[in-house]
Amino acid sequence: MSLAALLVGWQLLVRGLDIQEWILPAPTAVGSTALDWHTELFAHGWVTLYETVLGFLVAVAIALPISVLVVYVPALQSTLYPVLLALQSIPKVAVAPLITLWVGFGIAPKVVVVFLVCFFPIVVNTIAGLQSTPTAMLHLMKSMQASPWQVFKRVRLPVALPSIMVGCKVAITLAVIGAVIGEFVGSEEGLGYLILTSTAQSKTALAFAALAILTFISIVLYYLVELVEKLLIRWD
Repeated sequence: MSLAALLVGWQLLVRGLDIQEWILPAPTAVGSTALDWHTELFAHGWVTLYETVLGFLVAVAIALPISVLVVYVPALQSTLYPVLLALQSIPKVAVAPLITLWVGFGIAPKVVVVFLVCFFPIVVNTIAGLQSTPTAMLHLMKSMQASPWQVFKRVRLPVALPSIMVGCKVAITLAVIGAVIGEFVGSEEGLGYLILTSTAQSKTALAFAALAILTFISIVLYYLVELVEKLLIRWD
């Protein structure tokens, strides 16, 4: 309902103030352009989606083991963790050109940028979740002579899962942004590339259509991660 009200207000504002389409297109103009360019939008959207999902999955695959190591090897908390924090503080927009220089063109630099923006939220939340295990539960498992693997599997991991999934949900929304940043720097395909070329040619309605698809992709991916969370974490 609020989205419909926003679109109606947007339409009335553009028509009432007679704003030129190349400055701010009306929603109807964006929809018409999306229909006219649906083939190109789908092709570029698929590229961005692929980069986003691949970079996110790589981040999950690397972040989870590193988080476990940081928790189980106390020395890494004072050595590796500050390095991760320093890497996170570097603006990804600034480092993206360097990644393109090092890795080259193609899909690889975009996946690396997505990985970088996803990695830290997953690591931070996973570490926090693993460290939040109640001490009483750990003592109980120790008294039962449980192995470290049994403690991890039956206590630490289940307790940490909600935090891990929070990190994943934050990361997946950032992943789309990372993919677009990578496409802005050097690409010949993807929605980020389409936005750059369309704005350069004053095709603002096409840029808005690409933005709408990016928003849709981000929302769908977020709810897919949330669905995985519900399948993994059962409260009943």
